[in-house]
This record gives sequence, C-alpha cells and structure tokens, in this order.
Amino acid sequence: MVQTIPNAQPPKPNTNRIGLTMNDYKGAPSTLCDGCGHDAITSQIVKAFYELGVQPHQVAKLSGIGCSSKTPAYFLSQSHGFNSVHGRMPSVATGAGIANTGLKLIGVSGDGDTASIGLGQFCHLVRRNLPMIYIVENNGVYGLTKGQFSATADIGSKLKSGVLNELTPIDVCGLAIELGCGFVGRSFAGDPKQLIQLLKAAASHDGTAVLDVISPCVTFNNHEGSTKSYKYAKEMETPLHELGFTPFFEQISVDYEPGTVQDVRMHDGSHLILKKLNHDYNPRDRMTAVQTIAKAAEEKQFLTGLLYIDEDKPDFVSMMKVVDEPLASLQQDRLRPSKEALDKIMAELM
Repeated sequence: MVQTIPNAQPPKPNTNRIGLTMNDYKGAPSTLCDGCGHDAITSQIVKAFYELGVQPHQVAKLSGIGCSSKTPAYFLSQSHGFNSVHGRMPSVATGAGIANTGLKLIGVSGDGDTASIGLGQFCHLVRRNLPMIYIVENNGVYGLTKGQFSATADIGSKLKSGVLNELTPIDVCGLAIELGCGFVGRSFAGDPKQLIQLLKAAASHDGTAVLDVISPCVTFNNHEGSTKSYKYAKEMETPLHELGFTPFFEQISVDYEPGTVQDVRMHDGSHLILKKLNHDYNPRDRMTAVQTIAKAAEEKQFLTGLLYIDEDKPDFVSMMKVVDEPLASLQQDRLRPSKEALDKIMAELM
C-alpha cells in the first residue's frame, strides 16, 4: 500500500498536501461521446487521488479493450500505464503488482472486458486478492461494436432497435463476493458524492477492491426501456448508507450515535464512515450481502454503496512473501539461489 508522508508541509493555495495541483492529476482530453458516464467516473478518480495526495508516479493504470479501457488516458498523465489485450488486464496487473509492490494499481475495465471475454481472468484476480482498485464501467452494452447487449444487461432491458434481452445477467458485485473479494462496492456515474468516497476507501484497502459503476452509454443505451440509462438509474438507485471518508493523515472525529453509524477502519489507518439510511445493513456479513443483491435484482433496483468488506483478508503480495524492493532492481546474487539452497530443496523432494 503506497502512503505519502503524513507530516508533509502545509499545502500552498490550490494545491494538495504534497504540493500538487488538480491539473497534475489530469490526463489527455477525452475523445468519448459528450455526456458519457465514463468521463464522470474519470473526474472522480482525478479528485480522489488529488485529495488523498498520492504521487502520480507511484500509480500504475491498467486496462483492456473497450470504451472504458480508453479512459486511463484521461487521468494521471504522469503515472505508468499499460493497455492490454481484450480481457487480459488482470494478468498484466498481477505481474506489475508482484514486480513492484510500491505501485498503487488501478484497473479500469468494462462490462464486456470483465464479464465476457475477461471473466475467467477477473475471477482469478479476485480469488488471489491482488492489491488494486478494479473499476467496472458498466453500461450493459458493447459500445465499440454498435451497442449489442453485454453479459451484464438485465432481463427485459431494451435496445434502441426494440430488441429485448432474454439472457440472465452476470452481477459483477455478487460474483466478486462469492469469490471472496474483500471490498465490493457499487455506485452510479451520476452520483459523484458517493463515488468519490468509495474510490478513496478502495485506494486505502489492502487487497482487491471491486467497484461496479453504472455508467450510461449516451449513444446506445440511454433510452426508454434501458435499465442502464440515466433516467432509470436515478429512479431505481437505492443507497444502502450515506458515506463519509476520513484519510489517515487527517484528524479522526466521528459523531457516533448508537445503531446509526458504522466505522470501517481501512488498512492504512483511514476511516470509512457508514451512516445508516433506511436499511439495517451490515457490510461485513457476506451472506446478507449476497441475499440483498439478489433481492434487489428481483425488484428491478440496484443497490449502491459499500456492499461487502473484509478488512482481515490477506492479500496476494503478503501471501507470496514478496520483498518490498522492486524485483527489477534486485541484484543477481539475491535472485539466484546458492548451490546449498538448491541441494536442500532437492533433498526435500526425494
């Protein structure tokens, strides 16, 4: 987990705590359609990393193929980036995360890149619990190939042509929880207040943090009858709680009222504050999370907020006992086992 120095000097006007401006966290101008939900997500990524005071060069951005996978070009221009082949971003992320544990990884994928061609890789990434933020920009269609239904499209959802989807959708959040993911959240591109809090919490989590963000496609899936449109999302969104976030470098001060507030302490010392709304919901209860997601799907609603968290789940880097120093910088004498070590290994195998 990358952390910057807690006792940094007081920031200059219009800069964050490490002296960088918001422009230092931006990227190239977007080439997506005007009004695309993906651009709204990009804006919140920029703000989240700016407010957390993360050094851009300590970040590695990864993506696959699709409209969503173009978006890393639009944020953190000073960071590292790798655009992989379709559905194979998790493999590249795993290699980057193991080779240099000092990098903060953020992967941006889409519902096609994740839930179709990349489903197998997504499953194993979650199972390993690689430390990274994994964002699914979910619009229910294949935007680059003219708007066919994707694997996340809801039953009964309608294309612009009038065709109805009859296939059962894959719920990325439900699947992630079933696979043992330690941080699962869902949000809406049109709800920046909630999304930025979830992004900050995901950045402070030591393990795979999956964020499924409903991101309407204004060209192919923002019409009457679509369940991934702005209108539908605004009407059917059901927030589980009101979110607040206090970074590790700020004074922790929470107004506790018994039964109404849950304090989730993140691995880096940050706190995610969950204020109960109309739902008596415990995000640490795995079975309740699965059942609640399934019930919401039956009622044609989508829940937003922190759906599930397990703060104690060990991450992949720790399990592999990888050294803190980037592997590429290790000298040959530290990488090559001695004859005595190899003899010991061979003896144990006999």
